[in-house]
Amino acid sequence: MNAARAQRLCAFISCFLALAAQESHSETLKSALASAYANNPDLEEQRAVVRIRDEDVSKAAAGHRPKAGASFSAGPQKSSVRQPGGRDQLRNRLYTDDENFGHPRSGTLNLSLTVFDGWRSDNSMRQAESGVLAARAILSAAEQEVLLHAATVYMDVLRDTAALGLRKHNRAVLMEQLRVARDRAEMGMATIADVAQAEAALAQAEADHVGARESLRASVVEYREVIGHAPVRLEPAKGCERDLPTTAEQAVERAVAAHPQVISSLHQVDVATMTVKVAEGALMPSLSVGGQVFQQYDSYLGYPGTRQFSAQVTGTLNVPLYDGGAEYSAVRQAKQQLGQAQVHVSAQRSAVRAKLAASYSRLATANAALHYGGTVVRSSERALQQIRNEAEFGQRTLLDVLNAQQALFDARVKMVSAQHDRVVASCSVLAGIGGLSAESLNLDVDRYDPAKNLEQIRELWIGLDTPEAVASPSIP
Repeated sequence: MNAARAQRLCAFISCFLALAAQESHSETLKSALASAYANNPDLEEQRAVVRIRDEDVSKAAAGHRPKAGASFSAGPQKSSVRQPGGRDQLRNRLYTDDENFGHPRSGTLNLSLTVFDGWRSDNSMRQAESGVLAARAILSAAEQEVLLHAATVYMDVLRDTAALGLRKHNRAVLMEQLRVARDRAEMGMATIADVAQAEAALAQAEADHVGARESLRASVVEYREVIGHAPVRLEPAKGCERDLPTTAEQAVERAVAAHPQVISSLHQVDVATMTVKVAEGALMPSLSVGGQVFQQYDSYLGYPGTRQFSAQVTGTLNVPLYDGGAEYSAVRQAKQQLGQAQVHVSAQRSAVRAKLAASYSRLATANAALHYGGTVVRSSERALQQIRNEAEFGQRTLLDVLNAQQALFDARVKMVSAQHDRVVASCSVLAGIGGLSAESLNLDVDRYDPAKNLEQIRELWIGLDTPEAVASPSIP
């Protein structure tokens, strides 16, 4: 008895652990979004784009820093000099030849510092910083697109899984319906037409089952590409409606002010403004100071032991007068680009409003489909049961039963699609107002800080290696 009880206890513990392990492998929408945030290659690529733009700030800062250079030369030198041999010999046109062979060597060290360049370096710094902020806003937009895509594929798998289950059930019911029709036909209670209709319905159900299976397979493949792993026991999702503004007007107001695409376009206006100022700086005078140290050995006609040394400090003032008009054209072109950037802000706001309105429409449609879909399903269930009862007494044909069953199946499929559409549309609305991010969703993931790389390289005067904290990120 004790052995039997111990065996039953072990079996219970094994079942409990198996269920716990199975439960631990279930996945929620938030965990899937966190996985996509950490592993999606498109997001990693956009983060790399921001790090590339960070280097523009470091390059612009070089305009305020001194510049140094050194040059060295060495090599054999042969010299041949013919000169008069003396006064008497000169009248007799007599000369002496002197040949020397040496190894002259020289070195030069140059230092320079730009004191004033028409504020081009300062404006270039502001231009680069605005470009970085624009790239970060694009990164935020990319993050929203990736998370929205992840939510969509998550719901695609849930929808296609449920649809496949419904089609399996529908196929099983139709197989039973065909069996009953054949039995009734053998007893003379059904016609050949009834059997043919049941066979046609079953054949269509078989085709729909194959289509549903392949749709699920395609959704699983896309899920793996976006999320980073295959789906495992996906939990139902509630969507993002609780995070949305109470009214559509508030959503539009928030979207045109805080959507990443709008923020990026505003920073692009700043970039274009600084581009104008940089171009105007080319018309202003510049002032620089420099120093040079020069040392040379054995350079005078190859004679060994000769030496030459020089050192100088210079100030250079450059005043541009006219250079063919290229600078003026550059200023006009930069102003045209500024006008284009300002127009682009309005275009982005219009696009955001239109996209948000479409998302709200899809959300309203999905909510209506869910609200009325439940009534449709319940009514279709009652109708099917009543039609089956009437068919038992010959008051309904088999075609009536098949049609009622198809109506119920369609209503259930539409309910599944409506649940899918509601979650996706709510996430789309949240993305439309700029709120679909790892921070706003409080995802359990290490969040990427785009400012960290710039902090590490802003004052970096020398070095070839990228910062270790962000260099060469590993992509699973």
